Amino acid sequence: MTDNAPSSHFIRARIDEDCAKQTYGTKVATRFPPEPNGFLHFGHAKSIFLNFGLADDYRVQCPQSACNLRFDDTNPIKEEAEYVDAIREDVAWLGFDPASRVFYASDYFERLYRCAELLIQAGLAYVDSQNAEQLRNTRGTLTEAGQNSPFRDRSTEENLQLFRAMRAGEFADGTHILRAKIDMASPNMNMRDPAIYRIRHAHHHRTGDAWCIYPMYDFAHCVSDAIEGITHSLCTLEFTDHRPLYDWFLARLAELGEFTPPLPQQIEFSRLNLTYVVLSKRKLIQLVTGGHVDGWDDPRLPTLKGARRRGFTPAGFKLFAERIGVSKSDSLIDYSVLEDCMREDLNEHAERRVAVLDPVKLVLTNYPEEQTEICHAPNHPQHPEWGKRDISLSRELWIEREDFMIDPPKKFFRLKPDGEVRLRYGYIIKCTGFDADENGHVTCVYAEYDPDTKSGTPGSETRKVKGNIHWLSCHDAVEAEVRIYDRLFSVAAPGARRPDDPEDMERDFLDDINPEAKRIQIGMIEPSLATCAPESRFQWERNGYFVADQHDHSAAKPVFNRTVTL
Repeated sequence: MTDNAPSSHFIRARIDEDCAKQTYGTKVATRFPPEPNGFLHFGHAKSIFLNFGLADDYRVQCPQSACNLRFDDTNPIKEEAEYVDAIREDVAWLGFDPASRVFYASDYFERLYRCAELLIQAGLAYVDSQNAEQLRNTRGTLTEAGQNSPFRDRSTEENLQLFRAMRAGEFADGTHILRAKIDMASPNMNMRDPAIYRIRHAHHHRTGDAWCIYPMYDFAHCVSDAIEGITHSLCTLEFTDHRPLYDWFLARLAELGEFTPPLPQQIEFSRLNLTYVVLSKRKLIQLVTGGHVDGWDDPRLPTLKGARRRGFTPAGFKLFAERIGVSKSDSLIDYSVLEDCMREDLNEHAERRVAVLDPVKLVLTNYPEEQTEICHAPNHPQHPEWGKRDISLSRELWIEREDFMIDPPKKFFRLKPDGEVRLRYGYIIKCTGFDADENGHVTCVYAEYDPDTKSGTPGSETRKVKGNIHWLSCHDAVEAEVRIYDRLFSVAAPGARRPDDPEDMERDFLDDINPEAKRIQIGMIEPSLATCAPESRFQWERNGYFVADQHDHSAAKPVFNRTVTL
């Protein structure tokens, strides 16, 4: 296998087997089916790369291969067009253009209804008029069989009449549901006469008020797969117990002539479990509505909107998906793996720049007051073809406060009283003094430069010093707002009990929010950074990777977000 070859896993092995047998002819058809009731998160990125990636990988071998973006919009109460637009944008941002293959479960409402009537006519579905409490009480438990509904033996004619009256809007929400007639004694709870349709008088974002009954997920999902000709329907492990129901619906509808084999097959894989984040939609909503973060695109959130604003890259997510692989068993991935993937991509593709995040003034006392000169810095040390940029040097410079210490520890190789360092891309300097306020806070550092040591000039390397610090000229450096982002939570498992404390019960995950996850400071940056486009990414030498904020950055007021540390 070459470095560029796709990684092997059990799903690919299954598809290879189907391709060899030509089970589905010359196509591999997958789908990514989000419900448009929220924003996509890191876990969805894994699924997107898996589904769209497989279709892309098999297109040469199976020319009809494709991946559909299908919106599972069967719950009008929670779904909005805003989420549809956001999801399409996120999928495109990750590198997949689904424009010609965007579908909606709501496109199939008429056919889904027809399939339900077919099941009723075949004696495989019935209208149940129990209320919600009665339904719960008769469902049974994992160790006890459920009880047949008193309405299970309604006649076909009565069931059709009631179901059509449900569609016509003659009943209130919760009055009736349509259930599949399977087996109330099944050890699989999902097979105990599951609901197929429920009454819901709610405005749908696409179909308006045309419908007041809506199909349940387990029914709509498999039928939609069959309508679209999906071959391999990839789901996360929690749907393993739903697979018998998936197969039952499609097998019965095929027997009734609605679909022709080969039918879609459901395959389950492990979902993404990541330390230091929460991916539960309920918990993400709590973070946003409770004001713990600044909206759905807050760079601290594990949403794709937040990741993009933080400066994470599609290539970094792809590398992450490849690195963690696809398996049948759940595992916990450390957040550092994702950070490393982002660093790896940014290290290769981000140009270098200089910024001073906590500036203190350095005065070169023997440098002419009105003079400036140009120093040359590479845009990327591993890409000489990217060229160099000009950085101006003058008498007064900004340096990082941490690069000067009055009383430094051993092996401190930056600037100190009477110590020497090299100004990166510039001269060797020697500290001659400093100013400090009454609290010992350094306000200015003084040094002399050696004019024979400018980097890149003949003989400049004959003098060696251990320290090397970055700097910016006070006369052209630009002030910028710098948002220092860190992990949103301070513990690996937010809200979980601590195993080393037997008295500790499960806690509110909000108690584990990292108060230092966002800090704002004013720094100094190279002039070119101020005029860069929003979402431009850079490595700020010695400080980390930063991105110009997607919404707030402008030349008049530069704003940068830290993506990840070095």
